Amino acid sequence: MKLKLVPARTGFLWAKLGVRTFFKQPIALAGMFFMFMALMTLASLVPYLGLPLAMVLLPAITLGLMAGTREAMEGRFPMPKVLLTGFLSGKQEARAMVLLGVLYAAGFLGAMGVSYLVDGGDFARVYLGGAMSSREMMMDSDFQAAMWVFLGLHLPLSLLFWHAPALVHWQGLPPVKSLFFSFVACLRNFWAFAIFGMAWVSFLLLALVVITTLAALLGAGDMAGDILFPALMMLAAMFFTSLYFTFRDCFEADVEA
Repeated sequence: MKLKLVPARTGFLWAKLGVRTFFKQPIALAGMFFMFMALMTLASLVPYLGLPLAMVLLPAITLGLMAGTREAMEGRFPMPKVLLTGFLSGKQEARAMVLLGVLYAAGFLGAMGVSYLVDGGDFARVYLGGAMSSREMMMDSDFQAAMWVFLGLHLPLSLLFWHAPALVHWQGLPPVKSLFFSFVACLRNFWAFAIFGMAWVSFLLLALVVITTLAALLGAGDMAGDILFPALMMLAAMFFTSLYFTFRDCFEADVEA
């Protein structure tokens, strides 16, 4: 396995491939995404252990979405069990996925804990859905500081885990080594990932403008709200579909197991 450097414009290609591949198998990939959301929600409802459990599952389930994308790209219909690829590929890989999940959960909770120290937990409660935000709260300097602290800590955590589950599954790397290569690959292809992020922000803004404009032209303001949520969910599904391509193009070796 060898890291690859890709041009900055590849970031837009990743986003475009995510959209194109999604529409090859829209029912299957949308269904997998909603199963992913349902699984995370159910895990988070477990008393006391819900949030850590959801975070432990996240790397493996993200791998499942990437495996589903590969199935769709190759013309096959992804079955629901693909979502559990990381746990169904042998005991060794299942243990590696659990270890990645534990490390991710520890990092996420650590970042959230640091933000708690900044503002007494207001940002953490809003982020985790335990409290409603208000304009006064959002404008509070401590709340904003906690938000930026969390984002600053979560960004490197995301880079560590961006490719890690895929590297464990398709390249056979041990968990800790996969974290290292994931982080380095993201840094070496910084501009491609920056364009990738900007492309998805642009898609989001375009969807908002189109939906609100159509609703205004039709004189149906309520319609915008009815359409906006499912449209955003579809965009999120397309985003997760595009993750496979960021992995495929950042490493020289073929991703065949």
